[in-house]
Amino acid sequence: MNKALSLAVAATLSCASLNSEAQTMIGKTTDVAAIANGDRMNAETLWAMGRIGGAAASPDGNTIVYQVGYYSVKQNKSHQMLYTISSDGKKQCALTTTAASETDATWIDGGKRIAFLTGGQLWSMNADGTDRRQLTKSEIDIEGYIFSPDEKKVILIKSLPYHESIKKNPDDLPLASGRLVTDLNYRHWDHYVETIAHPFVADVTADGIDDGTDIIEGEPFECPMAPFGGTEQLAWSPDSKSIAYTCRKKTGVDYATSTDSDIYLYDVQTGKTKNLCKPAGYKPIPYNATKTMKTQRLNNQGTNLNMGYDTNPQFSPDGKYVAWQSMKNDGYESDRNRLCVYNLLTGEKTYVAEQFDSNVDAFCWAPNSRNLYFIGCWHACVNMYQTDLNGQVRQLTDDWMDFGSLQMLGNTGKILASRHSISQADELYIVTPGKDPKKTKVQQLTFENKAFYDQLEMGKVQERWVQTTDGKQMQVWVILPPHFDPNKKYPTLLFCEGGPQSPVSQFWSYRWNFQIMAAHDYIVIAPNRRGLPGYGSEWNEAV
Repeated sequence: MNKALSLAVAATLSCASLNSEAQTMIGKTTDVAAIANGDRMNAETLWAMGRIGGAAASPDGNTIVYQVGYYSVKQNKSHQMLYTISSDGKKQCALTTTAASETDATWIDGGKRIAFLTGGQLWSMNADGTDRRQLTKSEIDIEGYIFSPDEKKVILIKSLPYHESIKKNPDDLPLASGRLVTDLNYRHWDHYVETIAHPFVADVTADGIDDGTDIIEGEPFECPMAPFGGTEQLAWSPDSKSIAYTCRKKTGVDYATSTDSDIYLYDVQTGKTKNLCKPAGYKPIPYNATKTMKTQRLNNQGTNLNMGYDTNPQFSPDGKYVAWQSMKNDGYESDRNRLCVYNLLTGEKTYVAEQFDSNVDAFCWAPNSRNLYFIGCWHACVNMYQTDLNGQVRQLTDDWMDFGSLQMLGNTGKILASRHSISQADELYIVTPGKDPKKTKVQQLTFENKAFYDQLEMGKVQERWVQTTDGKQMQVWVILPPHFDPNKKYPTLLFCEGGPQSPVSQFWSYRWNFQIMAAHDYIVIAPNRRGLPGYGSEWNEAV
């Protein structure tokens, strides 16, 4: 345990040398013995680990660009780096050379170049990190982007001032910290609502990218939606002529009490917008905001209306369909997430994951435009599934792990996914779907924190099924302390989480980490009690 441990940056094959400032941020050599309790993980160990973020596969599927965050407790901030790795895992390359964070990487120019964000602007570089070019010079920071398939246009996400719920302070009081709140919704989690995100469509030229046109100009709504939405809430059509986007077009009390967001189709050439969730001319039904919406008339208008939370659209590769995640009821943020497929020619909606009585957490289209892959929680594990347009679902993986994202690996038929467990932080994997879990191949691609795991003793994770007082079976995770002695008595931590309706799955957390709890000589008991998904709707609703 006295051997020096270097952060993943120092162990990575680098395509470019890091300057001294970058080395100060991320290149420090860390002795595990100095940050761990013997061979047991603690908070310092956890904060020293690299955190894998977004990833994108090149068009040919041969290379993946991905993001890793490194955190400095002393400086109280993170540094985001970009890497590439070949899909066979043999060649890895660090692209970041300075202390500036670089994020949100995607492939452009047929896979020859990589676009990314840094300093609030959109840049591009060669796949080896050379020839860096600034593409935008926007006065407003760019928070996200999506290039059109033909790369002639790009969606830019920018935040605009918003004073509908919090009035703007007088200009002659620049240091005033007080706020005049006049309406809901004035706050999201950790920030006041004084800006809202809008999508701008900009032209891509040889001279750079212009400021673009706001596709919801003058509308007091946000897209993507706060507090957690990103570019996954918008999508280009394969022919680059349309944009599907998510928006909850409500303000004030309606915004604060309703979960009714819709999917809109924007025509880039004409500027016309169509709501895919509601018929033309639909008028909202009044409701009583002081009572539950579940039994009110707005949630009982027939099956063709999408009254709940609809988000994250994706076009099929052939452009005939748009799929999205869809909740049924308004006012119910923990409703079951279904997978809706909309036929752009007929307007017909089909829900294609109904055989899976749990949430669809993320999804992607297969290249044939007839199948979709999705991930969802069942029995406290988030595994991968496949469905077709007729709703025939089959399970592809069956592991004690949680998949967190998925996308097709070019046209290889393989899937690029992130995955974690109670004992391992996120890593990237390549999944080759089979007819059943035994025939599906899951190959780990990155090993960001292997040096840590090799020197730490993790607590053993066990599964128990216990009988409840009313005769039901409840699944419970048990995490034992490292070097557990069955002849010794240990104190116990009972971890009751839910949200409500969030599973106690094989999750890895930098906030509620089971292995840190166990490393302090506690036995951790983590039950999946009533009101959690992964055991059918009846169990999920019993809260």
